[in-house]
Amino acid sequence: MINIAKPIIGDEEKQAVMEVLDSGIIAQGPRVKAFEEAFAQMCATRYAIATSSGTTALHVALLANKIGPGDEIITSAFTFIASANSALYVGARPVFVDIDPKTYNLDPSKIEAAITPRTKAIMPVHLFGLCCDMDAITAIAKKHNLIIIEDACQSHGAVCNGRKAGSFGTGAFSLYPTKNITSGEGGMITTNSDEIDESCRVIRQHGMRRRYYHDELGFNFRMTDIHAAIGLAQLGKLQTYNKKRQQNATFLNAHLKGVTVPYTPPGFEHVYHQYTVRVPDGRRDALREYLKEQEIGSEVYYPVPIHKQSFYVRQLGYHDYLPETEKAAAEVLSLPVHPSLTQSDLEKIVQAVNTFMGKG
Repeated sequence: MINIAKPIIGDEEKQAVMEVLDSGIIAQGPRVKAFEEAFAQMCATRYAIATSSGTTALHVALLANKIGPGDEIITSAFTFIASANSALYVGARPVFVDIDPKTYNLDPSKIEAAITPRTKAIMPVHLFGLCCDMDAITAIAKKHNLIIIEDACQSHGAVCNGRKAGSFGTGAFSLYPTKNITSGEGGMITTNSDEIDESCRVIRQHGMRRRYYHDELGFNFRMTDIHAAIGLAQLGKLQTYNKKRQQNATFLNAHLKGVTVPYTPPGFEHVYHQYTVRVPDGRRDALREYLKEQEIGSEVYYPVPIHKQSFYVRQLGYHDYLPETEKAAAEVLSLPVHPSLTQSDLEKIVQAVNTFMGKG
């Protein structure tokens, strides 16, 4: 079976975990600090703050930027639900705008029409490993005095015109096992702001600036040294892993027929957290079933946009019409692209897709 995702855990990660266990410092400690410093260097930001998950990274990032009840956050409905839910956690309301049909990311041309006096932030989601058009989004945010919270959970190492994902505003990354690198479970916040850095660190640790003195409401959103040890070892392999994903995507781009392959705008570096194609003529689900018969994993990210999720419709009253988002949800299919794929695997994927689409 060719899996849709396959975490790679090697001897370096195992040895790093054993060293932590032997040290006796298992909770947040020196490995977390080292991981934060290395992650900040990777993103070219001044600071990185480790958390327990990508979701808690988003939650803390919003709180640190003082986003709360009554505020609105402009974001995408075509992503994992944690993006919008994080706004709800702080009492804000996500406002959805449609996507660019080529990149699946927020369409900057739709953003200004959604801005109201309540708008506090824009949350671009760098979906599938491709940055949003951050030059355009940054210009809009500056014009309207809005905060940028980057949901970079799927874009470790992605580049937009020479700048890394997570370096345009306050960034939030996930380190879940299926991501380009993993810490087992975990998240990371990136920022260039002294104030945001301090606030994130206080919020993630019960509101403490010094031990047992609680200055504000906080949470237990810390990362352990065990998770940080894994993440630090993985971070050293990120460039190699991303290069392999890009090579695999290049092969698929050149050989797949009958489907629309991923688009990368000039000046952008796609890191292919997912390799997502469009399948025309309502054949997506049938192709997925055929690939399953051929023992090739695939997945639909995401079959139901957030604004169509029952909770958002029935309890929150969302009735948006986002045509490009809804069309993408009906047509996209992600194929294996992870670094463990062999040349034989890639050829098998191409043959299966092309045969089904009648182009083999």
